[in-house]
Amino acid sequence: MMEPKTGRARPARAGAAMLAAALAAELVDELADGAKSASVPLIQQTLHLTLAQVGLLASVPLLLGSLLELPLGILAGTGRRRRLAVLAGGALFILALAGVAAARSFAELLTAFVIFFPASGAFVGLTQSGLMDSDPARRARHMARWELAGSAGAVAGPFVVIAVLAAGGGWRSAYLVLAMAAAAAWVAVARNPPTPAVPGEAARPGETSGLGAAAGARDVLAALRKPGVARCLILLQVCDLLLDVLTGFLAVYLVDAGRATPAQAALGVAVRLGAGLAGDAVLVWAIDRAGALSLLRASAAAAALLYPAFLITPGIAAKLVLLGCVSAVTAPWYPVLQAELYECLPGQSGVAVTLSSAAGLLGGAGPLAVGFAAQHVGLAWALAGLAVVPAILLGGLWRWPRRDGAPPA
Repeated sequence: MMEPKTGRARPARAGAAMLAAALAAELVDELADGAKSASVPLIQQTLHLTLAQVGLLASVPLLLGSLLELPLGILAGTGRRRRLAVLAGGALFILALAGVAAARSFAELLTAFVIFFPASGAFVGLTQSGLMDSDPARRARHMARWELAGSAGAVAGPFVVIAVLAAGGGWRSAYLVLAMAAAAAWVAVARNPPTPAVPGEAARPGETSGLGAAAGARDVLAALRKPGVARCLILLQVCDLLLDVLTGFLAVYLVDAGRATPAQAALGVAVRLGAGLAGDAVLVWAIDRAGALSLLRASAAAAALLYPAFLITPGIAAKLVLLGCVSAVTAPWYPVLQAELYECLPGQSGVAVTLSSAAGLLGGAGPLAVGFAAQHVGLAWALAGLAVVPAILLGGLWRWPRRDGAPPA
C-alpha cells in the first residue's frame, strides 16, 4: 500500500534537492559580491593599492569577464556537455575565490577577479538555465526564489566579513570561508544537477548542441527575431537603471542632494537592500496567487508614483521610508522579465544565457550615462531622469502575450 506514496514522494524530494542546490549556487555568488564590497578597503590597505587600481578592480573584471562569458551559453550545449561546463565553472569559481585570498600583488588579485566572472557565468548562469528547463510551468516562481536567494546573499555578504573579522581573521580568511561555501554549493549541484522536465526538452530543434560558434551565432540571431525576445532584453536593461544603477549612486545622492550625513547614507543603502530582500520574499508568496505579468504591471504603476515622491520629498526620514517602498515594489522586475525571456525561447535556455550576457554587456553603458549626465546637470537631475523607467516598462508590457495564468499547485 505504501509503494505508490513512496514513488510519488521520491521525485518531489529530488525536485526539492535540485532547487535547493541551484539556489545555493546563486546564494554563494551574491555572498561573494557582497563580501567584495565590504572588503575592498581592507584589501586596499593590505596590498597598498591606489584609487586608480581600486577602480580597475571594479571595471576590468566586469568587462573582460563579460566578454569571456559571452559565448558560454551557446558553446556549453545541452545534456552532459552543459553539466560538465557547470562543474568546470564551479571548480574555477572556487579556485578564483581561493586565488583572491592568496593574492600578494595587484596583478594576482586582478587575475583572480577576472577569472571569477566567467566562472560565475558557467557555474551560476548555466545552473539558472538548467533550473528553467527543469520546470517550465514554474519558471516565474523559480526565478522569484532565485532572486530571493541572491538578495539574501548580497545582504549577508558584508556580515560574513564582519563575522570573520570579529573572530580574529582578516579579508583573506573571509575569502577562504567563501571558497568553502562555494565548494559546498558545488557538491550540491554535482549531486543534484538541474535536468529537463521532459527528456530532450533542453535539446529541441533550434538549440545549439555545442557544435561550434558559427551554429551558435545563427541560433542567437534567429532567437532575436522571435516575438518578445528583444523586448525582454531591452526591458531588463532599462529596469536595471532603477535597480542596480540606482543602488550604485544612492549613497552619493543622499549626501549631495538629500543632505544626509555619511552614516545616514550608509543606512539608506541598508534600507535599500533590506527592503529589496523583503520584497523578494513577498514576491515568492504573491506569485503563487497572482499572475506574474499582472504583478509586474502593478509594480511598475506603483513605482511610477513612489520614485518621483522619493526624489521630491524633503527630510531624510521620509526619503528612507519612500526608498524602502520603491525597493520593495520593484522586486518583481528582474525575476519576472528573466522568466519571460526563457518563456520566449522554449528549449533554448543556452541561447537565453548568451543573449542575457550580451545585453548585460551593452547595459554597462547605463552607469556611464548616469554619471555623464550627473557631471553636466547634477546627480539629482540625472536620477530624476530615471523616473521614465516605470513608464517605459508599462509601455513595453502593452499587448504582451498572456502566459501568466495562476501557477499550478
